[in-house]
Amino acid sequence: MSARLLVAGVGNIFLADDAFGPEVIRALDQDPLPAEVRVRDFGIRGMDLAYELLDGYDTAVLVDAAVRGHEPGTLSLIEPDLPDGATAGPPPEAHGMDPAKVLALAAHLGDEPLPRVLVLACEPEVRAPADEDIAPGISTTVREAVGRAVAALHTLVPVLLADPAATPPLSRPDESAALSSAGLPGKVGGGAEDR
Repeated sequence: MSARLLVAGVGNIFLADDAFGPEVIRALDQDPLPAEVRVRDFGIRGMDLAYELLDGYDTAVLVDAAVRGHEPGTLSLIEPDLPDGATAGPPPEAHGMDPAKVLALAAHLGDEPLPRVLVLACEPEVRAPADEDIAPGISTTVREAVGRAVAALHTLVPVLLADPAATPPLSRPDESAALSSAGLPGKVGGGAEDR
């Protein structure tokens, strides 16, 4: 039996390059992943993603735009440290799509450990100005990265289905080949309520 795998697009389509995750999921409609992979655009619905992460997956790949300090359009594969659900205190914020908060919420809600989570991140070129609520349109550089992300997923997914603990590299030398566990990527859009 194959490993259960979730590929989740996250991001706000109204905040410039933050739309990267949803754009990749839309591109996968034309170039689908294997049928046993659950592919879904979560947009800014953090609560939905938190509950989905509790549905018995072995691995989840979140596709998102993230400021990492690379050239715009660079893809990075990140493995964040997962929160401990046993931590006492009030429940984490349930609104927005800040990936760190979504993982904390999922850990708080579930009794079982979270699946292994990887983030396929793209360095944005255009970020929504803090004083604007809407900045539609993805940059040309990040739009070009959408195709590379689809190709990367077609390489990563079969490896992860065969072995959920595998660490498949990205294909280009300017894109990170090793996983980083230094935490989740930085935000692209405005405040936590935007994601």
